[in-house]
Amino acid sequence: MGIVVIGAAFVDIKGFPYDVYIPDGRNAGRVEYVHGGVARNVVEDIANVELRPTYIGLVDDTPLGESVLQKLKNHKVNCEYVRKVPDGMGTWLAVFDNNGDVAGSISKRPDFSPVLDVFEKQGDEIFANADAVVLQVDLSKEIVKKVIELSHKYGKKIFALVSNMSIAAERRDFLQDFDCFICNQQEAGILFSDDYSETPREELKYIISEKVMKAKIPGMIVTMGGEGAVYATMNGEKGACPARKVIVKDTTGAGDAFCAGASIGLTYGKTFAETIEIGSHLAASVITSSENVCPRFLPQEFGIDIEVTED
Repeated sequence: MGIVVIGAAFVDIKGFPYDVYIPDGRNAGRVEYVHGGVARNVVEDIANVELRPTYIGLVDDTPLGESVLQKLKNHKVNCEYVRKVPDGMGTWLAVFDNNGDVAGSISKRPDFSPVLDVFEKQGDEIFANADAVVLQVDLSKEIVKKVIELSHKYGKKIFALVSNMSIAAERRDFLQDFDCFICNQQEAGILFSDDYSETPREELKYIISEKVMKAKIPGMIVTMGGEGAVYATMNGEKGACPARKVIVKDTTGAGDAFCAGASIGLTYGKTFAETIEIGSHLAASVITSSENVCPRFLPQEFGIDIEVTED
């Protein structure tokens, strides 16, 4: 069954200016509609490393929902546990400036509760056969508790990623149950009630190390955009990795690709240092294009000795 990814699917509506972006003005440009959502992006990124993941989520019972589902299937994602329900997907509306950075955004979150029925009826078979589990931790507490319960029951590694940090911070007490929590620099600041926006990479490495040991979080990776990423574990291990230098076209999905790479590395026996190298590689491949996900790779390119099967 590969890595199981649990979380919401979104449709991203992205606006790009033709010229210098004026925040309080009218900007001529183009608008794109792209399949998105943190978990949906992550599962497609994992599939693009030919690892045949499984997606647990919802899509709309509309042609748009069917197109999201069909794209995942085309990328060889196992979608047998995805449910079609009315208004099952979220929407993310974002405007980018002329540097490719998000200038403003707003999102509509879907009701994810129907997934609980999937876990009640098929949770044992899903988790028993999973290589590891990746959970969007800002879902309902009932879902988070159920996923942790099933992961521990079957001895599976479980990783937390985040879509809305304000909600995820309310799940802070659950982070002790995850093998690794993956977030960005701003989100780490929200979690620890601080501001790390100007904190240098080497300094942040020591700060996060102290924080995770005190909070008893088993492992944490913090991405820093163009500055790279840092990691720390409850056992005192810590480190940092610079970002790859590439030409930025669109930063959307880069963090999700990093999460996918980190989840892949930790699932298949890589160290934290090796893991953030994989995440950085996938993130760099995303920001050089307007796509939300990475291009195709083979697992052997990242030192993962898994035979790719053709279905």
